[in-house]
Amino acid sequence: MFYLDKILKISERYLLKTFSKGRLDEFLKKIAYLRKSKNRDEIIKSFSEIYIQFVKEDYQRQYQGVNDKLSTFIEKKDNGIKIIWGDCLKVMQGMKSESIHVMVTSPPYYNARDYSQWKNLNEYLEDMRKIICESYRVLDNHRVFVFNIGDIFDNDNLKTKSVWGKRRLPLGAYFIKIFEEQGFTFVDDFIWDKGEVQTERHKNGNRPYPFYQYPANCYEHILIFHKHRLDNTRYPCPICGTLKVNGNTQSEIGLMSWECKNLECFERSKSNRGKRFSLKTLITQSHQSKEYEISKDFIKKWRRDVLKFSPVIKINSRGENVLGHTAPFPESIPEFTIKMFTYRGEKVLDPFGGSFTSVIVAKKLNRIGIGIEINKKMFRDASLKNIKKSLASNLSNNKFVDISEFNYAEKKEKNNNWFKRKTFFSLWRIFSVF
Repeated sequence: MFYLDKILKISERYLLKTFSKGRLDEFLKKIAYLRKSKNRDEIIKSFSEIYIQFVKEDYQRQYQGVNDKLSTFIEKKDNGIKIIWGDCLKVMQGMKSESIHVMVTSPPYYNARDYSQWKNLNEYLEDMRKIICESYRVLDNHRVFVFNIGDIFDNDNLKTKSVWGKRRLPLGAYFIKIFEEQGFTFVDDFIWDKGEVQTERHKNGNRPYPFYQYPANCYEHILIFHKHRLDNTRYPCPICGTLKVNGNTQSEIGLMSWECKNLECFERSKSNRGKRFSLKTLITQSHQSKEYEISKDFIKKWRRDVLKFSPVIKINSRGENVLGHTAPFPESIPEFTIKMFTYRGEKVLDPFGGSFTSVIVAKKLNRIGIGIEINKKMFRDASLKNIKKSLASNLSNNKFVDISEFNYAEKKEKNNNWFKRKTFFSLWRIFSVF
């Protein structure tokens, strides 16, 4: 008997519970090629991967708001630099559920820029809540959202609009609460020490007395959140590949684990217990080989939860904004996110694209970078210029920077207003611009 047939025989009744007849027929056709394989480990691995993909597709079909053209744009194979112009909330509402492998961003801070103004703090936080709620849906299960936010000094406009109403607003604390209320699990808070920040605020040098002294705000939070949507679907044992497993417990909030009950499994404990695993361990433990190793120096760099690196310098000696965006964030944050929480070829989403730092770093690390930005008129030219300049040294044998763009219309009937723009620049032309 082929080993695939053995898996199917043991798993038959579970497959019938998981899939409709039509979907089961599709699944069996998809895995039929495995009968030709004599490598048992390869059969188990491929059976599990295809099964997980079919389960995900069935889950994704439950959401009816997908914009087909947007989905085609995101999934189409290109150079891995995807820019979407539009309101991130509306864009994500048009995306497939659990189609993104990691999210990393720094949101617009409350009333910190002319282009990001709200009537009051509650209105701002409510808008952010809606975006975080939609982020939870589009982020793949058991994956990570890295969120960079700093406290600000401003008036919340809830009780008074007087200039005396300004105070320190702990945005990090507010966002942790919102993330957890939307289903995320708070994991870590890295403190980004921004160094000697140049500010005259709170110096009060002419009043060296008690109650007049306050520290300068010289740090920001890099918050780490897990998504664990409770999924009671049976998943194959990673050792024998069968679906003869029983629910064990929740090893974390929302993280279902399983125990193999196949007595013929190749790994049993001394007390004859089967392998215990979860969908998360199937994702992580299948990639524990040399090619996926993170360098020891990089791990050491992020070993402590207080880190010091400089903010992005955007103003040159002539007073010009060389990046075109008023609030860029450093490559260190998306680099940490992508190296620590993704594999090559996976999708990285930044819902507040800005100068598209996350997209640039994703491309450098062989991932698919997707950035959403609402201010096309304000930032497009400068942002595309920044992308080309940043990636020019990474082109190697390629002679161009290939950027795919999508205009997201607010109404579904206008979704035909989209395009993919490829911009080809020879190396000498790229450098001549700058």
